Amino acid sequence: MSSATAPRISTDDALDPRAMREPLSNAWYCAGRASAVAGGKMRAVALNGEQVVLGRAKDGSLFALRDRCPHRGMALSKGKFDGDTLMCPFHGWRFGTDGRCRDVPTLSAHDASDFSRIAVQRFPIVESAGFLWVNPHLGPSDAGAVPAVPSLDFEPAGCLVLELEVEASFDLTTLSLVDPGHVAFVHDTWWFRPSKELREKVKTFQPVPHGFVMTSHATTTSSPVYRLLGGAPEVEIEFRLPGVRLERIKAGTKRVANYTFATPMAPNRTMLTNALYWSMPALNLLKPIARPLMRQFLTQDQQVLQHAQAGLDRKPTMVLLGQGDLPSQWYFRLKREALEAARESRPFANPLTRQELRWRS
Repeated sequence: MSSATAPRISTDDALDPRAMREPLSNAWYCAGRASAVAGGKMRAVALNGEQVVLGRAKDGSLFALRDRCPHRGMALSKGKFDGDTLMCPFHGWRFGTDGRCRDVPTLSAHDASDFSRIAVQRFPIVESAGFLWVNPHLGPSDAGAVPAVPSLDFEPAGCLVLELEVEASFDLTTLSLVDPGHVAFVHDTWWFRPSKELREKVKTFQPVPHGFVMTSHATTTSSPVYRLLGGAPEVEIEFRLPGVRLERIKAGTKRVANYTFATPMAPNRTMLTNALYWSMPALNLLKPIARPLMRQFLTQDQQVLQHAQAGLDRKPTMVLLGQGDLPSQWYFRLKREALEAARESRPFANPLTRQELRWRS
């Protein structure tokens, strides 16, 4: 983060239109809830233009494979999974969860064809905070160079998850996670922002591994959302690459976490996932009320992002102005550093420094 000088307008290099279409290749992306692969079920997902099938073997281990049989291109997710092998529904080829071909039932006993070297591409997959995370990077990876997957620092008593597809680029969608200025105009609802008056905000930001954090601060208790917690809630908001926003709220021993993840599905198509966790069992009674409110909130982001993408498609330039737009500039600086570090085979070095920002919202 720069010193307390006038914020600069981003250069054309920082906002290269081509970079707006290219998510980081070596990073963990949310691929849906872990419960989606329970009981031998498979889940098909689109990840940065790649079709991937996810599942959990009988021994509990997870797998992520390219969702394409190498024989005729059939999606393996359309076939059967017995907890050990995936069977292609076209010609019955079977593949282990390691991707290796185990059987081609149409071969004659006299056929000398060798299928032992045939394999489906595997992808790294982990589970954390109730979600599956897949890294589409295909080459050797230094684990320390990859941003950590989100985790929880408390045992949730309940959780509410919503997913919404956004017809907008991954970068544009991710910018909404770090943009404080849009809240007063896009999310102007009685239950989230009862006061309609713009007020000056002063917050301190500091770097963290692969991102930055708005340091813990007391928040307003006028919002009905925060009033449910009682006391004087404190909020800390972290952003980390590739597109993760982690809001942590504390009020005494009570804990709430509001996590949002952006996942690139294809050019100009991004999955926006919002997960709300809480430590108070009594809040489970409010899930039927909270779900439509969360959907309304996400839909507001979805609609404005899709309209903004249409404008960028016509003229792919932005003007970032003022301290409220500095977090957006920081995102591009972090992303550029990640790309340069990978290209130069060196550790990621966060280019940001501690800074106080002021904006009206």
